[in-house]
Amino acid sequence: MDYDLIIVRYGELGIKSPRVRRRFEKKLVSNIKNAFDCDIEVTQGRVFIEPKNYDDAMEWLTKIFGIVSFSPAISTVTDLDQIAETLDEYVDKLADDGIISSETSFAIRARRVGKHDFTSQELGAFAGAVVFRKIGSPVDLTNPDVEIFIEVRDDDTFIYHTKIQGPGGLPVGTQGKLVALLSGGIDSPVAAYMMMKRGCKIIAIHFDNEPFTNPESIEKVKKMADKLREYSSGVKFELKVVKYGEYLQACKEKAPEKLTCVLCKTGMYHTAEIIAQREGAMAIVDGSSMGQVASQTLPNLLATRHSVSMPILSPLIGMDKVEIENMAKEIGTYEISIIPDGGCSAVPRYPETKADIERVLDAQEAVDMDQKLKTVLESLKNI
Repeated sequence: MDYDLIIVRYGELGIKSPRVRRRFEKKLVSNIKNAFDCDIEVTQGRVFIEPKNYDDAMEWLTKIFGIVSFSPAISTVTDLDQIAETLDEYVDKLADDGIISSETSFAIRARRVGKHDFTSQELGAFAGAVVFRKIGSPVDLTNPDVEIFIEVRDDDTFIYHTKIQGPGGLPVGTQGKLVALLSGGIDSPVAAYMMMKRGCKIIAIHFDNEPFTNPESIEKVKKMADKLREYSSGVKFELKVVKYGEYLQACKEKAPEKLTCVLCKTGMYHTAEIIAQREGAMAIVDGSSMGQVASQTLPNLLATRHSVSMPILSPLIGMDKVEIENMAKEIGTYEISIIPDGGCSAVPRYPETKADIERVLDAQEAVDMDQKLKTVLESLKNI
């Protein structure tokens, strides 16, 4: 099928105030153009794209936030004779592709914007007669095998038969910056993805726990960042790494072993807060899911975040492991997350699950956390 253009639909953007809507539309257009070469026109709640390469466009549009759905379409002028001729040719191509035949039922879905000398219902009946004469398919308005959409917008008419789901959400870059803790696990990349879907620019921070983790873990995180970067068209997705092994070693040597994971996460939050302040980010994101691991029990969540003044967002907090894994598979991070990397050998055999804030503060002092984190921050580098 040789299409003229792609019709893109958005959702939430349409209910914003006119001023905000225009700003969001402008960012959406910018993000699309950054992904692939195309011409774009925005009118009456639709984005009309004429790509230079349709295959590239069809792949990228499934990864650009703000897009609810899109349809490759052909266009003609709003004249019943021209519509009939174009629809006749369109059905021929659908038949050649094996999409419609005399054995398949069909329905016409017609809608109009503007003033015309026919109603949407009359257009639907007219177009249905054209298809029936052409192919002999039975009409089924309730549960058809094939739906053919005819969208009339003033002097232009568009015909298409499929709606491809986009990722939804808000255009990346419309909601400010966040610092995201990014490990090689399943949860943290999903959390970053969810906040990107809400329009946020992500600065990812990876804590390199060597010698308690293998060097391969860095390469794994780079692959993870590359995958997430695919969803950040138009907005730079940054990955930064800090050396964390020395601080973790101090936690094991100078504090109760059971508190190692609690102190580890506490130090991550403090480090992320300082980096966020430097970068002008407004909050921290992590992949915590209530009760999933020792550091994510409610007492431990409270203890690790106790002295952090910046908001910590945990979009997965109410999700279970199966839900998180399913989302990871959908966005393409799961296969990277399960690459073996040896895990972290610093995890104690019996980690604390009910941390007391006063004990945690005492342990931080024993470790000299503030001083140790200065060294961590000095190791910060961009990847």
